Amino acid sequence: MAQIPHAQLATTQISVINESTVLTDAEVTPVVVALQQQVTNDFRPVWGVDAELKMIPQGVPATPGTWWLVILDDSDQAGALGYHDLTPDGLPIGKIFAASDLKAGTSWSVTASHELLEMLADPNINLSAFVQNANTSGTLYAYEVCDACEDDRFGYQINNVLVSDFVYPAWFESFRAQGSTQFDRGNQIQNPLQLLAGGYIGVFSVTDGSGWQQQTAERIPLNMRHRADVGSRRERRSVTRNQWLVSLPLRKISNNAQQYRQHLQTIQRRKQAA
Repeated sequence: MAQIPHAQLATTQISVINESTVLTDAEVTPVVVALQQQVTNDFRPVWGVDAELKMIPQGVPATPGTWWLVILDDSDQAGALGYHDLTPDGLPIGKIFAASDLKAGTSWSVTASHELLEMLADPNINLSAFVQNANTSGTLYAYEVCDACEDDRFGYQINNVLVSDFVYPAWFESFRAQGSTQFDRGNQIQNPLQLLAGGYIGVFSVTDGSGWQQQTAERIPLNMRHRADVGSRRERRSVTRNQWLVSLPLRKISNNAQQYRQHLQTIQRRKQAA
């Protein structure tokens, strides 16, 4: 597969912001190092997208003009702190809900890798591949590069950090024959548009115009696991962009975060006193 010379690529600056109450900065830092290696060594050569990640310690403001990758407890905390659909500068933002992952028994580092790579591949959440069946029918496939192979079992290790598998551009090319090329980084997918176990993809039938739906590998009715969290990429794809909300200024978010942590401490003290 042809690779794009590094010198020809613009490098996106991304601030990794830890607002989670379940992860310390010391736990997040090695994951950021692994994510940087994944982007530079694995993702950039095939997708032609480069990024430089910078870890932002808790309480330190992010560099203005950067994209954000924010580690939060859950979608409720995201709303409480004021992290919405875009940064205050109107730039892309990705969110990892670490407490939700821990409760579900899934890896937050895989989620971080997943969100980072998908933000780089489709930062405006508006790209799709069209498979036309006839003059008046066809299906749009969301340009999400990790959904098809998102399950933790298909991830791989970088410096003892588990990161997400991701598809190659050929995955979206329906003309490709089985096994004719590499469809994902782990070489576990053998056909275009194939979903691995636990995987899914957003589809939009232009024939019936029913909006974005989730197609799963198991072809079973959707459950809570497939429901998009508020503020997630999947939820934003189904919302018209003029309804996206800009995040609050960092100073306001910092004040909200302090109040949020104080509230959690109060709840904990009440539980211990009960």
